[in-house]
Amino acid sequence: MSKKITKAFILAAGKGTRMRPLTDTCPKPLLEVNGKPIIGYALDALKDAGVTDVVVNLNYLGVQLEDYLRTRTDFNITLSWEDELLETGGGVKKELDFFKDEPFYVLNGDVIWDNGTVPALKRLKDAWDSTKMDALLLMQPIEKQDGYHGKGDYFQNEKTLELTRRTAEQDSAPYVFAGPRIIHPRLFDNSPTGAFSFLSLFDQAQKKGRLCGAVHDGNWYHVGTPDALYKTDAIFKKKNAA
Repeated sequence: MSKKITKAFILAAGKGTRMRPLTDTCPKPLLEVNGKPIIGYALDALKDAGVTDVVVNLNYLGVQLEDYLRTRTDFNITLSWEDELLETGGGVKKELDFFKDEPFYVLNGDVIWDNGTVPALKRLKDAWDSTKMDALLLMQPIEKQDGYHGKGDYFQNEKTLELTRRTAEQDSAPYVFAGPRIIHPRLFDNSPTGAFSFLSLFDQAQKKGRLCGAVHDGNWYHVGTPDALYKTDAIFKKKNAA
């Protein structure tokens, strides 16, 4: 039986530059899909997964986010203000003591997904093995991804679940990293100070054979541009009306 994971970190400090002009006056996590802020979908998924304590990092237009998060009284929410952007890895490292020595979820504030046969966060929790993993990433098969024009991110050993990142010389990889992940604080061993990306941590875990993936079987929506947001909003409104 997998151990309960009750803590999470949501990355919400970015400036959302690719979403301009919508983000000129509104932080990206508060842009709405079917009448709900994007970050609300992440919080609802965490609630369904049994998470009670959430850290959210804030910077750009952070007061608006703070006002919204105060309405989410169904969580113990800790706000992590960043005077200067610390990027994804640095932002989490700043609050690492909060998680003590226990695994926790990390979610992006700009990703929405539909659950498949198993809820995505439960799929991660059920696959998590602290003895073998430092990071477990939710992977989306690129052939199931409407509107995705990238080359994919990772290959996977289906037996061990280990991931290998696609190199620049490789034309394509079958899976794209969907954003949700479980990580153990030891992933940050030997990590730099200040601003840095999670990608360097994933590469470090890969070298140790401790970067693994769980394949999502639902839909995944990366709302990174205004067009993608409008398209996702239309999909959700149509589903809601059905």
